[in-house]
Amino acid sequence: MSSVPQIVQTVSYLALPLMLAIVLHEYAHGWVADHFGDSTARTQGRLTMNPLPHIDLFGTIIFPLLCLVTGGFLLAWAKPVPVNASQLRDPRKHMALVAAAGPGANLFLAVASALLYGVLLSLDQSIPMGSPRAGLEPRPDVAGMFIVPLSVMAFYSVLINVLLMVFNLIPIPPLDGGRILTSLLPVRSAMALGRLEPYGMLIIVGLIVLDPQIGVIHAITGTLVHLMTGALLAPIVG
Repeated sequence: MSSVPQIVQTVSYLALPLMLAIVLHEYAHGWVADHFGDSTARTQGRLTMNPLPHIDLFGTIIFPLLCLVTGGFLLAWAKPVPVNASQLRDPRKHMALVAAAGPGANLFLAVASALLYGVLLSLDQSIPMGSPRAGLEPRPDVAGMFIVPLSVMAFYSVLINVLLMVFNLIPIPPLDGGRILTSLLPVRSAMALGRLEPYGMLIIVGLIVLDPQIGVIHAITGTLVHLMTGALLAPIVG
């Protein structure tokens, strides 16, 4: 279990990247659905980057804090953006694109964060130290004081977005991977998989609870996250 100062410090670095990751994820779902004919998200005020309409008290705030306190599997979610598949111009094809938009947004943020991290590292190396004054040690200038925490947040943003993308692509509805698979399977198989949706989150939470003993989720997601973050960050830190 982490100490309170460690938790506070971690939250200060994680809060903004995590909020941006889950809000853009949901916004992307709503934007693509609206583009293909379903205006449900827009009419319900969910087609916005304002985080307040997207925040789920338990999934966005309480559960991530519990993960940090217990040192468990970091997971967070927002209120799902409402989508009415019957209003899409091509429900099966467009529903797959709507579902893929969320992980796609996280991939975009991961790449952008990696690029920002590289820029900040290069700036940090070029920042001059403050001139020594009588009795005082040299101190970094004001720009350096901002670049270090921003670079840490950019680094966390890469990890968070890759993790959210990989986790959401697990092929169990109502996760995005399950919705994509449902849209691609033949109708009979898709209907069979769709029947899991009311129990999907229970299955996922059960797997997370049992995972310390089984290790399946950590093995799969850990490997994928490691490979993707390595591909994004290795050229920068190498």
